[in-house]
Amino acid sequence: MSFSTDVKNELARITDGQNCCNLSELAALMRMGGTMLIGGNNNLGISFTTENAAVARKALMLIKRLFELKTEVVVTRGRRLKKANSYLIRVVPSLATAGLFTTLGIMPGVAASSQYTGLLRRACCRRAYLRGAFLGGGSVNKPEGEYHLELVTGNQEFAKILIRLLKSFKLPVKITDRKQEYVVYLKDGEAITSFLRIIGATNALFTFENVRVVKDMRNQVNRLVNCETANLQKTVNAAVRQVERIKHIAGTIGLSGLPETLREAAEIRLAYPEATLNELVFLMDGKVGKSGINHRLRKLEQIAQNLEDSRHE
Repeated sequence: MSFSTDVKNELARITDGQNCCNLSELAALMRMGGTMLIGGNNNLGISFTTENAAVARKALMLIKRLFELKTEVVVTRGRRLKKANSYLIRVVPSLATAGLFTTLGIMPGVAASSQYTGLLRRACCRRAYLRGAFLGGGSVNKPEGEYHLELVTGNQEFAKILIRLLKSFKLPVKITDRKQEYVVYLKDGEAITSFLRIIGATNALFTFENVRVVKDMRNQVNRLVNCETANLQKTVNAAVRQVERIKHIAGTIGLSGLPETLREAAEIRLAYPEATLNELVFLMDGKVGKSGINHRLRKLEQIAQNLEDSRHE
């Protein structure tokens, strides 16, 4: 079972909303997954299809709770191996369905943006509307992978409504198109947890947050380890280079010809080739600081480089 299915199953169990919220949720569900039917005498009906049994039950419950309309339910078994069942909820075309279309703001031939003013007036209804949109056409990646939540619709105007809704909750929403569909999506982990909180997916929110915290902590540890490894490699490379330069000095002019401070630094580096600068400070009883030792070792490297250059002249 996917994480998206877990989220939808949890949302489908939310049944205690006010009528205004139930209407908003049903409106978004029908807008995302509904298809208009035309029956005899040009009466209108609607069908809603989903592969999630819990979502199908939720849609049927909302229709029966809000409207006294004749409905039919058809379950189609998947023909291929492991293919999910398909659940079709059909509101039979009749004169009475006109009220459903008007109330849900999905009248044919009327711009979507002009039909939703009443449905989205209250914050609770806007939350319910987004819940219905996710139930009807949403998905979210499991938190262990890449952060990605999307709402997919074939209607560009409806996609713009979803964008405005998400922005009203200060979410960094984006949109793209994919095969004649419009994908409204979130890529930020914090934004996805906020969205789950908004639509009421509390259990999914806790699951997502727990995994996200562990994942972020693991990434932080990996960054620290990589940084420490890089610093260690840098220290080792510098120490190897310093030892080689000091040996070059010893083989040409000898260490005895160096000033006492440089000779002392050269001898202790040769004696402890793997020591860090801090360790060298300790070995020298703190007589000179880290910057002082570093300055002396660089001076030794410069002397070795000058000897090398004069040899090639």
